Amino acid sequence: MEPNLPIISRIHRAAFQLFAEKGETQVSISELAQAAGIARGTVYNHVPSPEALFETVAAQMAEEMHGRVVASFADITDPAQRLANGIRYFIRRAHEEPHWGRFLSRFAFSHGALQGLWTGPAMHDVLDGLQQRQYDFRPDQMHSAMALIGGAVLASIVLVLEGHRTWRDAGSDTAELVLRGLGVGTEAARRYATTELPPLMECV
Repeated sequence: MEPNLPIISRIHRAAFQLFAEKGETQVSISELAQAAGIARGTVYNHVPSPEALFETVAAQMAEEMHGRVVASFADITDPAQRLANGIRYFIRRAHEEPHWGRFLSRFAFSHGALQGLWTGPAMHDVLDGLQQRQYDFRPDQMHSAMALIGGAVLASIVLVLEGHRTWRDAGSDTAELVLRGLGVGTEAARRYATTELPPLMECV
């Protein structure tokens, strides 16, 4: 049977929302069918391995966000500006799509499919900034630097989701403080963190 891509996409979207709402990595076929508005048999026909569904959905989520962020950087060459914008893109999207933010805040550090969020384009940008001497930390501290970035972003997402901060304030403050933590001067960090944020591009 040829895969029905619209149905598969519908199932994956429903699974994503269920994972975010429940905070669990397993959902039943009945829950999935109800959330997707389709029959149980349709789910069985299009999800050959329900126990692997979380990893599939999480990997798609990471790949999709990477693609959108990288596309949004097309005209930006400054590594520090790319990092500041990337931080704010994540926080703004969590505000605009709360289920996306909840999914990320619950699973980003505990599941391998999502840990690539902190070792993909973001790490390359940090390496570029270090090589260009925008940052001031030892190369052997790279993994700690990425943990600092990821932890700050996730904590700020929680603040936004719980209504303690606006995404603009949380995004700018987080970007500024992360850059300062990496060794960027106070005024420059503030400038990077408050420049106008371009739209987050859609994946083509």
